[in-house]
Amino acid sequence: MAEVARTDAMRAMRRRLCPVGGTALRGMLAAAALLCLGEPAGLAQTHDPATNKEINARRAAETRSFTDAQIIDGFFKITFGAEFHTAGRIDRIRKFDVPVRAYIDNRGRPDRSGDIGRVITDIGQHVGNLDIAVTNDQRIANLVITLVRDRDLDRTIAGMFGRERAHRIETALEPQCLSGFRKDETYRITRSEVILVVDAGDFVFYDCAYEEILQSLGPINDDESVPWTMFNDNVQMGFFDLYDQYLLNLLYHPRMRPGMNREEARAVVDAILPEVRAVVARRNGLKE
Repeated sequence: MAEVARTDAMRAMRRRLCPVGGTALRGMLAAAALLCLGEPAGLAQTHDPATNKEINARRAAETRSFTDAQIIDGFFKITFGAEFHTAGRIDRIRKFDVPVRAYIDNRGRPDRSGDIGRVITDIGQHVGNLDIAVTNDQRIANLVITLVRDRDLDRTIAGMFGRERAHRIETALEPQCLSGFRKDETYRITRSEVILVVDAGDFVFYDCAYEEILQSLGPINDDESVPWTMFNDNVQMGFFDLYDQYLLNLLYHPRMRPGMNREEARAVVDAILPEVRAVVARRNGLKE
């Protein structure tokens, strides 16, 4: 884990007592309050996101139609910059340029490795040019996802990054969960790390899992001016929403190359957006 200390760009979902949404969720406050306390690790638990009321409420309220300008604006705000960075320039496209193999390092209870496997599969099914899968061989992994109990989060961050840097991370980000990556001189991501809490409730878990794993693939910035993206500290989803599918499909289109600056990316994005729209439509059963 020594490599992690050299992580260039990081972001975190900031710690919150409970994810509370709009009017559709107000009738569920009592249940949500219990959910945020976490679940007893010894009890049989159902983690299927399809049965989670908070996720389903957000799916039902999801905006499903976006102009080209709205997609492009969000793409540049999220893929350039970084919420927290320690080395290198952040004004370039950063992405994996090789297959992504994710190793799940479970250190918590309940064991949610299977849930993470399903999240990884879902992401792969909705990003057309991304080769991502789980591996049981840590030696070949370039994405490591560490699962911990909430009470062990600070200790885990300190163990990975050292106490001084962990203090900087915790002060700047107040993390509920954390992701980061290391890139080479050509801005290709070479290794990513994600830390997720397993016992803060189903909604928090899935919200963190999708956001942090997706951001570990390159779109590491957060921007509160983009209201449809999960990469906004004021937005919680718990699933891979349509708007962010557009962003990730733009990023992982073969013509969008690591190291591109804004002007170079702008010259490409208009040309590939119709193809990206078609991919998202097909994979979500939308009319093209």
